[in-house]
Amino acid sequence: MIKAIVTDIEGTTSSILFVKDVLFPYARASLADYVRNHLDDPQVKPLLDDVCKEVGSNLSTEQIIAQLIQWIDEDKKVTPLKSLQGMIWEAGYRQGDFKGHLYPDAAANLKAWKDQGLDLYIYSSGSVYAQKLLFAHTEYGDLTPLFSGYFDTHIGGKKEQQSYDNIAGQLAIPAEQLLFLSDIKEELDAAKAAGFKTIWLVRNNTPDPQAEHRQVDSFDQISFATL
Repeated sequence: MIKAIVTDIEGTTSSILFVKDVLFPYARASLADYVRNHLDDPQVKPLLDDVCKEVGSNLSTEQIIAQLIQWIDEDKKVTPLKSLQGMIWEAGYRQGDFKGHLYPDAAANLKAWKDQGLDLYIYSSGSVYAQKLLFAHTEYGDLTPLFSGYFDTHIGGKKEQQSYDNIAGQLAIPAEQLLFLSDIKEELDAAKAAGFKTIWLVRNNTPDPQAEHRQVDSFDQISFATL
């Protein structure tokens, strides 16, 4: 019997295009002014120092900005950049420049599962901070009360079995009572190897009944009775 659900975000609860077409371009366009306007902010200044440490050089403000934008364009997963992006996105959410995208079927079923007594968790490659921002500012309102916890890559890589072993250990729930939802086969493979039940979201595609993991094209098709 399923006791808790762990879900991915991009391609699962939310459109991949939201991050690609909304969040990343917004952060890139806003980054220079944000850095210039927050140079002495106690949260921002250490991140700018970390940029200098990362490249091994004492950069000027404009050089730091240029380096950060270069990292964005190269899609580098550099910690000070990720932290600054999160701060910029928070400002954008709070100003109402955009809302966190959520598929209607995901919003409805997450609420229903919570009402049924299931514990819900997020596991995404985006930081826990960014995850909470997205779910706090959806067109369905603040959905963060639905979730009992959040995991990012600090728990381990999403394609590594050990990460799911770690999650099950932290939740103190047997792996066979945990359901993992994702749109990425390799992530599902790793979760299955750890003993999780798995469901593969194939949004905008026709589910393949022969696939290694049960495929659905929306949360409405998820049935715990068949797991």
